[in-house]
Amino acid sequence: MFEYENRTYEDVDFGAQDLRDGELTNCTFIKCRFSFGSLEEMLTQNCRFTECDFRGAGLNGSIHRETAFENCNFAEANLFAAKFDSCKMTGSDFAGAKLDGFTVVRGDWSYTNLRHARLDRQDLRGARFYEADLSECSLQKADLRGADLTRCQLAKSKLAGADLRDAVLDGIDFKALDVKNVRMDREQAVLFMRSYGAKVD
Repeated sequence: MFEYENRTYEDVDFGAQDLRDGELTNCTFIKCRFSFGSLEEMLTQNCRFTECDFRGAGLNGSIHRETAFENCNFAEANLFAAKFDSCKMTGSDFAGAKLDGFTVVRGDWSYTNLRHARLDRQDLRGARFYEADLSECSLQKADLRGADLTRCQLAKSKLAGADLRDAVLDGIDFKALDVKNVRMDREQAVLFMRSYGAKVD
């Protein structure tokens, strides 16, 4: 186990290092590479990762608190049972990442690529997915209450049993959604009906 605090790294390759069970606090990483590295059960607090490469990395069981991952690449990474608590994930790419059992506690996931992700039964309450790509995701029975889904891409997503009450749905293409068994509040239901040309008084 190791502990790094108040350190800054730029253009460093950590991929070959064993970073399991480590603790990072108030550290900054710019354009660093962690691809195919071992970061299982790592803890980060108040850190910042900018344009870092986590492709194929093992992050299962890791915990991240108030950490920023901006424009990072998590393609094919293993995030099983990872937890992101109040993190800023803007612009990051999760194509093909293993997200089963991972936990999102609010945070900003704007502009992220989560296409094809399996997020069934996830508690996503209050998270921000502004203009995120959630197309072809499985969000069955997910709790999205209070989430910001403004202009989010949801084409071909599976939403059966999802709870969208109080979520912000501005700019959503309702015609691309299958809302069977989706829980909505009255205001959302009116928006949905108007998208199909209904006049609601």
